[in-house]
Amino acid sequence: MATEITPQMIKELRERTGVGIGKCKEALNEAKGDMEEAISILRKAGMASAVKKEGRTANEGMIGIAKNDQTLAIVEVNAETDFVVSNERFQEFLKNIAEEVVATKPATLEAFLGQKYSKDNALTIDEYRATIVQTIGENIQIRRLKTFEKNANHSFGVYSHFGGKIVTIVEIDGSNVEEVLAKDIAMHVAAAAPEYVAPEEVPPNVLEHEKEIAKGQIQGKPDHIIEKIIEGKITKFYDNVCLNRQIYIKDDTLKIGELVEKRAKETGKPLKVASFVRWAVGQS
Repeated sequence: MATEITPQMIKELRERTGVGIGKCKEALNEAKGDMEEAISILRKAGMASAVKKEGRTANEGMIGIAKNDQTLAIVEVNAETDFVVSNERFQEFLKNIAEEVVATKPATLEAFLGQKYSKDNALTIDEYRATIVQTIGENIQIRRLKTFEKNANHSFGVYSHFGGKIVTIVEIDGSNVEEVLAKDIAMHVAAAAPEYVAPEEVPPNVLEHEKEIAKGQIQGKPDHIIEKIIEGKITKFYDNVCLNRQIYIKDDTLKIGELVEKRAKETGKPLKVASFVRWAVGQS
């Protein structure tokens, strides 16, 4: 039985690739409805280059941050409409939830929803959420959470964009007084959306997939030329998706790795980007 190609599938593929509706429909038909395969088909044909990880979603919401001396926490809470997200009750709920996460450091979202709410022990966190749903009149969901442990040798930078629609955190290893550098890089992460810190973090299957895409774009060249072209394309891939290889948005003479090396030489400390997160509301 043939897979039905819906207008929504075509719309998502168009949003993710920037390719026209007709070609998107053809690719989806050829891929039998498999979205990732359709993207590969378009890329091999040279019609799609920069591909978004996910299409637009219907979720509205806001990402909150809380911190204390030991921990940094990030949490996303969703609502049905942006109007509700602007509501003071929703924002108070997000603040309370973020503070609860940073105080209790839950291992999972499921565990967090089942634990007692510190400001009212008669309620679990999920029951507290349900009271907000009743008050506001929209479905409110805690989508995800994450905590970071602070230590004496790390610095964290936090950047919030579009009023909490995109939030980034960058962790610098080697010093606990590099918040300014970490925040500058967090701002870069919000704009440039890297996927990995460095090339060595790229999973082997992802790298092989990129090589296959590159091969599909090359026709009729000698093998030794093909290998050089593929090598060049992989280098460009690393420059695009690896934070340390990206051109710094505030100084196009430096890559992020070079920016960190420069600061390390100035301070005499072995600084490096240990990790980062980039959350966008509704992101898969």
